Amino acid sequence: MENLTASVEEAVTRAVERVDVERVRQEYWEQNECLFLERFLRPELVERHLVPEVDKLRPNVHRNYIPRHKKGGSVGYYTLAEKAPVFLTLYKSPAFIDFVSRLTGVHLLPCPDDDPHACALYFYTEPGDHMGFHYDNSYYKGARYTVLLGLIQRTEHCRLVCRLHKEDPARATKEIQIAYGPGSLVIFNGEKLYHAVTPLARGEERVVLTMEYVTNPEMTAFKRFVSNMKDAIAYFGFAALLRRPPAPSPLSPPPRGERGG
Repeated sequence: MENLTASVEEAVTRAVERVDVERVRQEYWEQNECLFLERFLRPELVERHLVPEVDKLRPNVHRNYIPRHKKGGSVGYYTLAEKAPVFLTLYKSPAFIDFVSRLTGVHLLPCPDDDPHACALYFYTEPGDHMGFHYDNSYYKGARYTVLLGLIQRTEHCRLVCRLHKEDPARATKEIQIAYGPGSLVIFNGEKLYHAVTPLARGEERVVLTMEYVTNPEMTAFKRFVSNMKDAIAYFGFAALLRRPPAPSPLSPPPRGERGG
């Protein structure tokens, strides 16, 4: 595991060094705080080091279905911390967090360790798996930013659909569809991007790593309850709420709580 962690840390650092931050930052703002980076990580590295970790987690996938909204499977933060911590190595990489902070122009932090949605896997593995249009609204006191990393993209139909500038009356809404393969990134401000995932066809498969970052990791008790209920119903199941969060790592922010709120 130490060799795997070191390989991923080195790969992330090198990937960040290859990016022309000034150029992609301009593109990010032109696209209503949304950016697609193809092959941020080398596909062969993802397939060699990360896809086997995905395969280990398949027995832990929690399936869910909400009519007219979503259908699919998820593996939450607690399970990743216990069984596939290499994903958290990527999520908490100082080089990666610094890159996303420079891109967005705000100081970002990982979500607290008691947030099961801080870093998770989405599995689209059955016909009709999809996600309806939505915003990634923040329950935190600060803004929330989403980073999606493609891991498996064995599909011609299941794509991320983004409607740019939907809330800007001065600009026409522009819809784009993104099929991001192994190692490709999508980075966006969750409250700005109206997005969905189109249905999976039979015999296809798509697996994505989602990583959430915030400008302020504090959350009121009421919003924490709402957030937990949403995650239990739509993603990880009520059993996930009963699990004990992993011990905080040195890179983790202070625990989420109601401080001052």
